[in-house]
Amino acid sequence: MRFPEPRQVLLAQGGYYVATGVAPFLSRRLFESVTGRTREWWLVKTTGILVTAIGAGVISAVVRARETPELIGMAAGCAGGLAAIDIVYALRGRISPVYLADAALQLAAVAGSPAVRRAPGTARIG
Repeated sequence: MRFPEPRQVLLAQGGYYVATGVAPFLSRRLFESVTGRTREWWLVKTTGILVTAIGAGVISAVVRARETPELIGMAAGCAGGLAAIDIVYALRGRISPVYLADAALQLAAVAGSPAVRRAPGTARIG
């Protein structure tokens, strides 16, 4: 089984973040038709702006072949943090269960991240 290259994972993550980040600004009705009615619209907008900025930064770095350890760590940390939020609040019933699908995509980004993948032929530490 062939896994995507880390750069491909970062590009996909960046693209997903930009697309989902701008979605609430394009159409609240469409956004809520997917995610369910939102009580804190300001929070959706705040999250959207931040996720869009992170996605644009990740894409920019990959396109310029500048995937630094700091950028890789930030991308993996964002994906892990967003997955945790999705899971906790979806299971508590605070947000729509559709966010569990988002959590799965976030966890896939973490699993494919250069931050957690070993290069072929490298020794495992510990």
